[in-house]
Amino acid sequence: MSDIEEAITRAHRQEWARVVAGLARRFGDLDIAEEAAADAFAIAVERWPADGIPPNPGAWLTTTAQRRAIDRIRRESKRDDKHREAGMTYLEPPEPIGVIDDERLRLIFTCCHPALAMETRVALTLRLVGGLTVAEIARAFLVRETAMEQRITRAKNKIKAARIPYAVPAAEDLPARVSGVLAVLFLVFNEGYLATGAGAGAEPLRHELTGEAIRLTRLIRELLPADGEVAGLLALMLLTEARRAARVSATGELVALDEQDRGAWDRELIAEGHRLVRERLAGGVAPGRYQILAAVNAVHTSARDVRDTDWSQVVALYDQLVRLDESPVVALNRAIAVAELDGPEVALAAVDRLGDRLAGYHPYHATRAELLRRTGRGEESLAAYDRAIELSGNAAEAAHLARRRDQLGCAGGPSRTGQAEQDGAHDR
Repeated sequence: MSDIEEAITRAHRQEWARVVAGLARRFGDLDIAEEAAADAFAIAVERWPADGIPPNPGAWLTTTAQRRAIDRIRRESKRDDKHREAGMTYLEPPEPIGVIDDERLRLIFTCCHPALAMETRVALTLRLVGGLTVAEIARAFLVRETAMEQRITRAKNKIKAARIPYAVPAAEDLPARVSGVLAVLFLVFNEGYLATGAGAGAEPLRHELTGEAIRLTRLIRELLPADGEVAGLLALMLLTEARRAARVSATGELVALDEQDRGAWDRELIAEGHRLVRERLAGGVAPGRYQILAAVNAVHTSARDVRDTDWSQVVALYDQLVRLDESPVVALNRAIAVAELDGPEVALAAVDRLGDRLAGYHPYHATRAELLRRTGRGEESLAAYDRAIELSGNAAEAAHLARRRDQLGCAGGPSRTGQAEQDGAHDR
């Protein structure tokens, strides 16, 4: 990749949400915001190779996108209130809206309005805030790309038709609205934690997405300091982000939790995450989903060595989570912990019962491959590895799975179950 291409890719990842959010605030139209932002990046692809990378790429993109938005309005002959308001934005900056003046946070609350279905909120936010392609979002939801495109289009049309405001809700309305935002932020974090569209040559981890999810979750925690699930999600993100430096090898291969260099983990983030978990446990209130997942991560990051992991506590935490969320992905993560406590045969029986619902989910096949390996069923394990590699959208993860598969042909035999998914951060 050339320096120009790398700069454009980096600018897209860092500036997309800012550009879209700024345009949405100025023009009050998500379609115009998204299209003008896309136009600005397309112009950058044309001009930057000849003109050079601008000193401030974000400002260049914002200015270019604003001009494109006004040009688009004029071309469509929309010389109405929207046109006049567009001109007004250059005379007087808009007043802050809501209890926190953060454009991206306002955009998230707009995308997460309760008038939209939960899956639609997440998909729309991943597109408009995360800047993910429709194909990447479709992969995350295990649906066809055309279906996801239609879902996002319908969502934007509904926002426009219902005149859903571009604002952070009033303080008294925040508790009822925050659960949808947390779901969005969790999935945005997950996309950065293991990028679904990271093929050969692409970055397997998208640090700007995990960082943005953490930043916005911190903002929400400032708004709702007593909300246990906000604290739980923040703790989960911090304890997962703490392991980032150990997650990919020098050769570009994903490193499973049980193989990571724990000395490379960020102890400050771990300490902060542990404080949040202890704070929630001391509160005496029944924990929610994110608090339980954070507690699972606290168990993992408390162990100096994988052999010191308290698997009985991990299974007990997943038992609590299953009572709250009976999804097959939660059951899959629980089964991986059961393999360490009760043996691979017991875990494999539980995993096999999930096959009908997780046939297109690559962690299911990766987990099954490891369990089959441990029970000495080599040929079946090879087939499961092949299927997991085929479904994986991340080159670093595919490389890890390929190495595990190739080891079967050399040594075979039992080994520990890879725990890249079991820690709960990728629990979709």
